[in-house]
Amino acid sequence: MSHFLHFAEHTLQEAALIVMALVYTFRLIWFFRFKAGRDRQPPTGVPWTTPRKGWLYSLAVIAMPWAMESSRRKPMLYAQFVIFHLGVAAAITMSFLIPYAPRSLAAPGTVLFLQIFIGAAFAVGCLRIVRRVRSPVMRRLSSPDDYFSLVLLTVWFASAVLAVPYGATPLAELSVPGPRLAFFLLTGFFLLYVPFSKISHYLYYPFTRYYLGRTLGHRGVYPVKKGG
Repeated sequence: MSHFLHFAEHTLQEAALIVMALVYTFRLIWFFRFKAGRDRQPPTGVPWTTPRKGWLYSLAVIAMPWAMESSRRKPMLYAQFVIFHLGVAAAITMSFLIPYAPRSLAAPGTVLFLQIFIGAAFAVGCLRIVRRVRSPVMRRLSSPDDYFSLVLLTVWFASAVLAVPYGATPLAELSVPGPRLAFFLLTGFFLLYVPFSKISHYLYYPFTRYYLGRTLGHRGVYPVKKGG
């Protein structure tokens, strides 16, 4: 069992990371084959709105809920968004700490810290599943990949919460390998699946926000002026 766990933590994860990097590289090469269109109208709006200010504002707006109408009207959904993505970051960090820096998990409070963040993300994942199933609008907008990706992430969070207490234990001394093995098998599958799923939207986020912000800055719309 320890040999299989070592394979899951190292060989499987490293191979999956390489595959993901290759797919992303090909995707970006394909993406940059298409040149962005130029603005065909002269700059409009007040002088302080420029393309540079526009794309900087566009990239940063995700961290400014007060600047988005959807977040102002439904702050709890934005809070869920933040918790969910912090949980993703914590689980990803954990997948590297266990095989490559296990002693860091032995520091006081580290296990509890990770369990709180990832456990909260698991709870949000469950709420999102219920909302997607119960809401008629969400059901119409959802594809099978949306459901599968969300369930996969939620189950992955659950496995991470169960695995983190055993993260600092050496393989030879690990008496309960099941939770840790399940987490890394799911991590390997997750890494292989993500580049081909809608979860890969984060790859394009910086580029789409850059082009959108540059254009709206040129037109005098971004940054949004308070009270304007």
